[in-house]
Amino acid sequence: MSHELHHFSMGMWVFVLAWLTSVIGSYVGLSCAHRANHAPTRALRMRWTVLASISIGSVGIWLMHFIGMMGFTVPGSSVRYGLAETLVSVVLAGGATWFGLSIVGNDAPWMANAPQWIRLVVGGGVMGCAAAAMHYTGMAAVRVQGELVQDTTFVAASVAIGVAASLVALALSQRVASSLMRVPAALLMACAVVALHYTGMAGVSVIIDPAAPAPSGMTVMSLMFPGFIVGLGVLVVLVILLLAAPSDDDMLREFQIADWSESVDSRGVKSEMS
Repeated sequence: MSHELHHFSMGMWVFVLAWLTSVIGSYVGLSCAHRANHAPTRALRMRWTVLASISIGSVGIWLMHFIGMMGFTVPGSSVRYGLAETLVSVVLAGGATWFGLSIVGNDAPWMANAPQWIRLVVGGGVMGCAAAAMHYTGMAAVRVQGELVQDTTFVAASVAIGVAASLVALALSQRVASSLMRVPAALLMACAVVALHYTGMAGVSVIIDPAAPAPSGMTVMSLMFPGFIVGLGVLVVLVILLLAAPSDDDMLREFQIADWSESVDSRGVKSEMS
């Protein structure tokens, strides 16, 4: 028989904090993705793509998930988390986002000749499924005195939301240019990420077994404190890099000058040889 559980035991401020974290991570990630789209070299584009995936995947998705889990309690049982599954989930979130952004950004050689819409569908599908996999990998880390059960209907709905959210996110990463327009884009992405999380959580039920041993592992706060500090530090570093990076016009001008200098040098060499 299912046992009582709560998703907002600490109040709605946890929900708001989780959503705001996803908004900020999405906004910074979209800004990095914009830089990647306008980078003049492949190496620079790949660096900005990695930074975008860290911001969107590791902060906007993973950190949002565990902030939301602060409100998850099961009366009559303590709740603990396995460290290994938690670490796998953060790698999965960041890696999946990088994979999706790389495909759409044409950094995947095996899809270099594919039309844009195909790359968007493939990248969004993989990224969405992996984002949902991150959620359920994180849920696999949950330990209670009994059994945690997932309703397959809600699992399927959360995966569908994840795929739809990823398609929107990847499309926005290619189209949103101005910093002002990235605000509603980040708000939309965060709403989708939060919807995925709480749709999946709505299908969770717990069967308490009084004869089972008390769960062992880390508390959510012991995970959240270092996770939040690291996430905040990552965002600060990314914002500094974005502010310090030259504008798109400056970057284009620098490479035009470099191309002009190379052409002048090559003509000078040919003249000397002749």
